[in-house]
Amino acid sequence: MICAVKSKPFNRIFSLYNHYYLLRRRFRSFTLSGSLDPLLPNTGSPMEPDQPVIYFMNHSSWWDGLLLFHASQQTSRGDHYVMMEEEQLRQYAFFRKLGAYSINKENASSIRTSLQYTTELLHSGKRVWIFPQGEILHQDARPIEFRPGIGLLLRRSPRAVAVPVTLCHGMVQHDLPEVSMQVGTPVIEEWKAWKSEEIATRLSRVLEKQLNDHKSELVRIGQGSLPGAFPLIRHVRSTSEKYDAARKRVNR
Repeated sequence: MICAVKSKPFNRIFSLYNHYYLLRRRFRSFTLSGSLDPLLPNTGSPMEPDQPVIYFMNHSSWWDGLLLFHASQQTSRGDHYVMMEEEQLRQYAFFRKLGAYSINKENASSIRTSLQYTTELLHSGKRVWIFPQGEILHQDARPIEFRPGIGLLLRRSPRAVAVPVTLCHGMVQHDLPEVSMQVGTPVIEEWKAWKSEEIATRLSRVLEKQLNDHKSELVRIGQGSLPGAFPLIRHVRSTSEKYDAARKRVNR
């Protein structure tokens, strides 16, 4: 497998490039509902920066890794890592400097090594993002099904909190797509009492319900972001908005 080799100087430079060039050129808006450092259930206390967390998210576009990187940089106190398909990481090796490491789902030995590496990250208080569906699928693909690896990780890391995150992409009122990220209620269980497959099934249902509700609310309001969402990139004017503004200036 390919390990992460984080670089703070590269992180600072790439964060600016990602924010001001990549995301703002491609998306009209990117908003966050909820918190990547949510309150813990039952206690209502905030997470500590070294709280081990598994963020599990639907994977419906090539941009998802850059979006979650930006969201974690902007809003979270934790130290974040992301599991990435090995072929993609070889192609975009610079992601290693941002906290990406690899998994090769076609090789059993590589899978075991990647899961052990993830376990070590969690035990040292890191926060890990995974896409338990194992591949990029359309955001409307149902049912959502998880591979059992997420269950194995939680069984090995019983202190870890599982946090569901959903992403909805789309174009509504404008010619640039809008992205809405929503963070759900953390899931805390006695993970060792569950089989890996049972954990994967339960969490897949949690994510599927959250994604269905997330999309339904966006459809209901006819917008690309949820009410009260926090803007992660500055509002970018679409072509139609630029045209309307130019027409107003001409007609003055």
